[in-house]
Amino acid sequence: MASQTRTTWRIHAGLVVAEILCIFLFLFELSRALSGNTLSWAYVVEWPVLGAYAIFMWRRLLQQERGESPKGRRSSSPSNDEPDPQLDAWNAYLAKVHEADHPPVTPPTDN
Repeated sequence: MASQTRTTWRIHAGLVVAEILCIFLFLFELSRALSGNTLSWAYVVEWPVLGAYAIFMWRRLLQQERGESPKGRRSSSPSNDEPDPQLDAWNAYLAKVHEADHPPVTPPTDN
């Protein structure tokens, strides 16, 4: 439990650092763009997008830390308890291909 709390604290701290950095750099680039640097307008748009991405990743990391799956997503793979006929057929096909590529070696006979 203490390990999980420490990791959760680090996730929160990472978000705070990322958001402070994005806000500071947004304001810096905005002041440069308003003073005539046209390239800075691209960065004015970029920093809020990166800040939003930091929030998105923060939420995903917290869900992962709690052991939750992302909302609206179901696992596409069947559970390990259920047999999968498609997987069995694929494995049989691969075995046949491997056998065709590497026929068994018979030792030479002395005549």
